[in-house]
Amino acid sequence: MPNTNTKLVDSKTIAALFELTPRRIQQLTKEGIITATKEGNANRYDLLPTIQKYIRYLTAKADLKRSKADIAALQLKELEGTMHRSEDVEAVMTDLVYSIRSMLVALPGSLAVDVSSAATAAEASDIIRAEVYKILEELAGYKYDPEVYARRVRDREGWSELSDDADD
Repeated sequence: MPNTNTKLVDSKTIAALFELTPRRIQQLTKEGIITATKEGNANRYDLLPTIQKYIRYLTAKADLKRSKADIAALQLKELEGTMHRSEDVEAVMTDLVYSIRSMLVALPGSLAVDVSSAATAAEASDIIRAEVYKILEELAGYKYDPEVYARRVRDREGWSELSDDADD
């Protein structure tokens, strides 16, 4: 049994409802955003489903624009240095860990002569403790450097080459 609640209207009516041109209604139909029924040479539109489909289309379009704006806002925060990507934080912290690791690995070699010449175990312990404290002080002196992160962003985005070219 056919739907007797169907209200078919022409593209001019749909254009007036949506505040668009009839040509734009034809484009939306061609793009599959709204659906038309052919009656002779003219497209006819079932009013309620056409309005619903157009609303869904506009909602999806607005969501996409909002997502793009959110991404742009995050990129701006990154460029301003008020936010950092997790991979950048991980890379900077990994560099720090490897630096500390290098100092610790070098410790036995740098202490071997001094400790071997110590007269007592207590004296050897003091020598080792002093060197360990030097490493810990260097670690404690670590300061956040926004330029390190800014340099990573420039390198990742390929802006380093651009600024080098501008300097030439």
